[in-house]
Amino acid sequence: MASKEILVMAGEIVMAEARAYGVRVLPVDSEHSAIFQCLDGKPTNSVRRIWLTASGGPFRTLPPDQFAGITVERALQHPSWSMGPKITIDSATLFNKGLEMIEARWLFDLEMDRVGVVVHPQSVVHSMVEFVDGSLLAQLSTPDMCLPIQYALTYPERVASDRVQTDFPKIGALTFEAPDPQRFPALTLARQAGEIAGTLPAVFNAANEVAVEAFCQHRLGFSDITETVARVMAAHRVLPHPTLDQILEADAWARTAAAA
Repeated sequence: MASKEILVMAGEIVMAEARAYGVRVLPVDSEHSAIFQCLDGKPTNSVRRIWLTASGGPFRTLPPDQFAGITVERALQHPSWSMGPKITIDSATLFNKGLEMIEARWLFDLEMDRVGVVVHPQSVVHSMVEFVDGSLLAQLSTPDMCLPIQYALTYPERVASDRVQTDFPKIGALTFEAPDPQRFPALTLARQAGEIAGTLPAVFNAANEVAVEAFCQHRLGFSDITETVARVMAAHRVLPHPTLDQILEADAWARTAAAA
Protein backbone atom coordinates (compact mmCIF):
# COMPACT_ATOMS: atom_id res chain seq x y z
CA MET A 1 0.00 0.00 0.00
CA ALA A 2 1.80 3.09 -1.27
CA SER A 3 -1.16 5.48 -1.56
CA LYS A 4 -2.53 6.53 1.82
CA GLU A 5 -5.58 8.14 0.22
CA ILE A 6 -7.02 4.69 -0.57
CA LEU A 7 -7.24 3.79 3.11
CA VAL A 8 -8.34 7.29 4.09
CA MET A 9 -11.30 7.16 1.72
CA ALA A 10 -12.23 3.49 1.89
CA GLY A 11 -10.25 1.94 4.73
CA GLU A 12 -13.25 0.17 6.19
CA ILE A 13 -13.99 -1.54 2.86
CA VAL A 14 -10.36 -2.32 1.93
CA MET A 15 -9.44 -3.85 5.27
CA ALA A 16 -12.68 -5.87 5.44
CA GLU A 17 -11.85 -7.34 2.02
CA ALA A 18 -8.29 -8.08 3.14
CA ARG A 19 -9.60 -9.96 6.17
CA ALA A 20 -12.18 -11.80 4.06
CA TYR A 21 -9.49 -13.07 1.69
CA GLY A 22 -6.89 -13.68 4.40
CA VAL A 23 -4.30 -11.33 2.93
CA ARG A 24 -1.96 -8.90 4.67
CA VAL A 25 -1.69 -5.26 3.59
CA LEU A 26 1.94 -4.15 3.71
CA PRO A 27 2.53 -0.40 4.17
CA VAL A 28 5.16 1.47 2.17
CA ASP A 29 4.67 4.83 3.91
CA SER A 30 7.68 5.22 6.23
CA GLU A 31 5.61 5.91 9.36
CA HIS A 32 3.28 2.98 8.83
CA SER A 33 6.14 0.69 7.88
CA ALA A 34 7.75 1.64 11.20
CA ILE A 35 4.56 0.79 13.11
CA PHE A 36 4.23 -2.47 11.17
CA GLN A 37 7.80 -3.45 12.03
CA CYS A 38 7.35 -2.58 15.71
CA LEU A 39 4.08 -4.46 16.04
CA ASP A 40 5.52 -7.57 14.37
CA GLY A 41 2.25 -9.48 14.67
CA LYS A 42 1.44 -8.45 18.25
CA PRO A 43 -2.32 -8.22 18.98
CA THR A 44 -4.00 -4.81 19.02
CA ASN A 45 -5.13 -5.33 22.62
CA SER A 46 -1.47 -5.15 23.65
CA VAL A 47 -1.17 -1.64 22.18
CA ARG A 48 -1.89 1.42 24.30
CA ARG A 49 -1.13 3.89 21.53
CA ILE A 50 0.80 4.28 18.31
CA TRP A 51 2.84 7.43 17.78
CA LEU A 52 3.28 8.80 14.28
CA THR A 53 6.25 11.15 14.08
CA ALA A 54 6.14 14.41 12.10
CA SER A 55 9.06 16.65 11.19
CA GLY A 56 6.88 19.69 11.83
CA GLY A 57 7.60 21.03 8.36
CA PRO A 58 9.12 24.42 7.56
CA PHE A 59 6.75 26.36 9.82
CA ARG A 60 7.14 24.42 13.06
CA THR A 61 8.33 27.51 14.96
CA LEU A 62 6.70 30.24 12.88
CA PRO A 63 4.21 32.33 14.91
CA PRO A 64 0.65 31.53 13.81
CA ASP A 65 -0.09 35.21 13.13
CA GLN A 66 2.44 35.04 10.28
CA PHE A 67 0.83 32.09 8.51
CA ALA A 68 -1.29 34.35 6.31
CA GLY A 69 1.88 35.62 4.64
CA ILE A 70 3.29 32.20 3.74
CA THR A 71 4.04 31.92 0.03
CA VAL A 72 3.92 28.83 -2.17
CA GLU A 73 7.69 29.00 -2.59
CA ARG A 74 8.32 28.96 1.16
CA ALA A 75 5.83 26.15 1.73
CA LEU A 76 7.61 23.98 -0.85
CA GLN A 77 10.88 24.05 1.14
CA HIS A 78 10.57 20.93 3.31
CA PRO A 79 13.40 20.51 5.88
CA SER A 80 13.72 16.71 5.64
CA TRP A 81 12.29 15.26 2.42
CA SER A 82 12.38 15.90 -1.32
CA MET A 83 8.82 15.31 -2.54
CA GLY A 84 6.24 16.49 -5.05
CA PRO A 85 4.31 19.75 -4.50
CA LYS A 86 1.10 18.21 -3.08
CA ILE A 87 2.69 16.13 -0.34
CA THR A 88 5.18 18.91 0.45
CA ILE A 89 2.36 21.39 1.05
CA ASP A 90 0.53 18.73 3.07
CA SER A 91 3.64 18.33 5.20
CA ALA A 92 3.76 22.09 5.79
CA THR A 93 0.12 22.15 6.97
CA LEU A 94 0.41 18.71 8.62
CA PHE A 95 -2.55 17.52 6.54
CA ASN A 96 -0.23 14.71 5.47
CA LYS A 97 0.05 13.60 9.09
CA GLY A 98 -3.71 13.86 9.41
CA LEU A 99 -4.14 11.54 6.43
CA GLU A 100 -1.63 9.16 8.04
CA MET A 101 -3.64 9.16 11.28
CA ILE A 102 -6.75 7.98 9.46
CA GLU A 103 -4.72 5.48 7.42
CA ALA A 104 -3.23 4.04 10.61
CA ARG A 105 -6.67 3.78 12.22
CA TRP A 106 -7.78 1.33 9.53
CA LEU A 107 -4.47 -0.36 8.76
CA PHE A 108 -3.83 -1.37 12.36
CA ASP A 109 -7.48 -1.67 13.48
CA LEU A 110 -7.23 0.95 16.24
CA GLU A 111 -9.61 3.59 17.49
CA MET A 112 -8.59 7.16 16.72
CA ASP A 113 -7.89 7.93 20.37
CA ARG A 114 -5.08 5.35 20.20
CA VAL A 115 -3.41 7.16 17.29
CA GLY A 116 -1.11 9.97 18.42
CA VAL A 117 1.26 12.41 16.72
CA VAL A 118 4.55 13.74 18.06
CA VAL A 119 6.79 16.28 16.32
CA HIS A 120 10.33 14.98 15.78
CA PRO A 121 12.36 17.43 13.64
CA GLN A 122 15.28 15.06 12.96
CA SER A 123 13.00 12.50 11.22
CA VAL A 124 15.16 9.62 12.46
CA VAL A 125 12.49 7.93 14.59
CA HIS A 126 9.96 7.02 11.93
CA SER A 127 7.21 6.08 14.39
CA MET A 128 6.67 4.23 17.67
CA VAL A 129 4.35 1.77 19.37
CA GLU A 130 3.50 2.22 23.04
CA PHE A 131 2.33 -1.01 24.63
CA VAL A 132 -0.08 -1.44 27.53
CA ASP A 133 2.76 -2.11 29.97
CA GLY A 134 4.37 1.25 29.16
CA SER A 135 7.13 -0.13 26.93
CA LEU A 136 7.81 1.63 23.62
CA LEU A 137 9.33 0.21 20.46
CA ALA A 138 10.55 2.51 17.69
CA GLN A 139 12.00 2.03 14.22
CA LEU A 140 14.93 4.36 13.50
CA SER A 141 17.14 5.12 10.54
CA THR A 142 18.52 7.97 8.50
CA PRO A 143 15.57 9.25 6.42
CA ASP A 144 15.46 7.25 3.18
CA MET A 145 12.29 5.95 1.53
CA CYS A 146 14.20 3.07 -0.04
CA LEU A 147 14.18 1.29 3.32
CA PRO A 148 10.38 0.96 3.81
CA ILE A 149 9.95 0.23 0.10
CA GLN A 150 12.56 -2.54 0.25
CA TYR A 151 11.06 -4.00 3.42
CA ALA A 152 7.61 -4.19 1.82
CA LEU A 153 9.01 -5.84 -1.32
CA THR A 154 11.13 -8.41 0.54
CA TYR A 155 8.86 -9.04 3.57
CA PRO A 156 9.19 -11.09 5.71
CA GLU A 157 12.89 -11.24 4.85
CA ARG A 158 15.45 -8.46 5.34
CA VAL A 159 17.83 -8.15 2.40
CA ALA A 160 21.31 -6.72 2.90
CA SER A 161 21.87 -3.17 1.65
CA ASP A 162 24.53 -0.55 2.35
CA ARG A 163 22.39 2.33 1.14
CA VAL A 164 20.99 3.39 4.52
CA GLN A 165 23.71 4.34 7.02
CA THR A 166 22.76 5.83 10.41
CA ASP A 167 25.49 7.64 12.34
CA PHE A 168 24.16 8.48 15.81
CA PRO A 169 27.21 10.50 16.96
CA LYS A 170 26.85 12.64 13.85
CA ILE A 171 23.10 13.09 14.45
CA GLY A 172 23.91 14.09 18.02
CA ALA A 173 20.42 14.44 19.52
CA LEU A 174 16.82 13.38 18.95
CA THR A 175 14.12 15.77 20.15
CA PHE A 176 10.35 15.51 20.48
CA GLU A 177 7.54 17.99 21.09
CA ALA A 178 3.76 18.08 21.00
CA PRO A 179 2.21 19.49 17.80
CA ASP A 180 0.73 22.95 18.26
CA PRO A 181 -3.01 22.73 17.40
CA GLN A 182 -3.10 26.48 16.73
CA ARG A 183 -0.42 26.14 14.04
CA PHE A 184 -1.69 22.81 12.75
CA PRO A 185 -5.51 22.60 13.01
CA ALA A 186 -5.39 19.93 10.27
CA LEU A 187 -4.68 17.34 12.97
CA THR A 188 -7.90 18.24 14.81
CA LEU A 189 -9.89 17.99 11.57
CA ALA A 190 -8.27 14.62 10.79
CA ARG A 191 -9.12 13.24 14.22
CA GLN A 192 -12.71 14.39 13.78
CA ALA A 193 -12.90 12.74 10.35
CA GLY A 194 -11.39 9.51 11.64
CA GLU A 195 -13.65 9.34 14.69
CA ILE A 196 -16.88 10.01 12.79
CA ALA A 197 -15.69 7.93 9.79
CA GLY A 198 -18.28 7.04 7.14
CA THR A 199 -17.90 9.39 4.17
CA LEU A 200 -16.21 12.17 6.18
CA PRO A 201 -12.59 11.04 5.62
CA ALA A 202 -13.18 11.05 1.86
CA VAL A 203 -14.52 14.59 2.15
CA PHE A 204 -11.53 15.61 4.29
CA ASN A 205 -9.14 14.27 1.66
CA ALA A 206 -10.94 15.65 -1.40
CA ALA A 207 -11.43 19.14 0.00
CA ASN A 208 -7.77 19.30 0.94
CA GLU A 209 -6.67 18.26 -2.56
CA VAL A 210 -8.73 21.04 -4.12
CA ALA A 211 -7.54 23.63 -1.58
CA VAL A 212 -3.87 22.70 -2.02
CA GLU A 213 -4.16 22.98 -5.78
CA ALA A 214 -5.79 26.41 -5.39
CA PHE A 215 -2.97 27.50 -3.05
CA CYS A 216 -0.30 26.31 -5.49
CA GLN A 217 -2.05 28.36 -8.20
CA HIS A 218 -2.06 31.43 -5.91
CA ARG A 219 -5.86 31.44 -5.67
CA LEU A 220 -5.93 30.69 -1.92
CA GLY A 221 -3.78 31.74 1.01
CA PHE A 222 -1.92 29.20 3.13
CA SER A 223 -4.33 29.46 6.07
CA ASP A 224 -7.27 29.18 3.69
CA ILE A 225 -6.38 25.52 3.03
CA THR A 226 -7.46 24.47 6.52
CA GLU A 227 -10.41 26.86 6.54
CA THR A 228 -11.69 25.42 3.26
CA VAL A 229 -11.50 21.85 4.52
CA ALA A 230 -13.22 22.77 7.79
CA ARG A 231 -16.02 24.54 5.88
CA VAL A 232 -16.64 21.59 3.56
CA MET A 233 -16.55 19.05 6.39
CA ALA A 234 -19.08 21.10 8.38
CA ALA A 235 -21.44 21.20 5.40
CA HIS A 236 -21.25 17.48 4.65
CA ARG A 237 -24.02 15.08 5.60
CA VAL A 238 -22.11 11.97 6.69
CA LEU A 239 -23.18 8.52 5.52
CA PRO A 240 -22.06 5.73 7.89
CA HIS A 241 -20.56 2.52 6.49
CA PRO A 242 -20.77 3.75 2.89
CA THR A 243 -20.48 1.70 -0.26
CA LEU A 244 -17.69 2.47 -2.71
CA ASP A 245 -20.13 4.35 -4.94
CA GLN A 246 -21.24 6.50 -2.00
CA ILE A 247 -17.60 7.25 -1.15
CA LEU A 248 -16.93 8.36 -4.72
CA GLU A 249 -20.07 10.51 -4.66
CA ALA A 250 -18.92 12.14 -1.42
CA ASP A 251 -15.51 12.74 -2.98
CA ALA A 252 -17.05 14.46 -6.00
CA TRP A 253 -19.39 16.53 -3.81
CA ALA A 254 -16.49 17.69 -1.63
CA ARG A 255 -14.44 18.79 -4.64
CA THR A 256 -17.32 20.89 -5.94
CA ALA A 257 -17.99 22.36 -2.49
CA ALA A 258 -14.31 23.17 -1.90
CA ALA A 259 -14.04 24.98 -5.23
CA ALA A 260 -17.12 27.11 -4.56
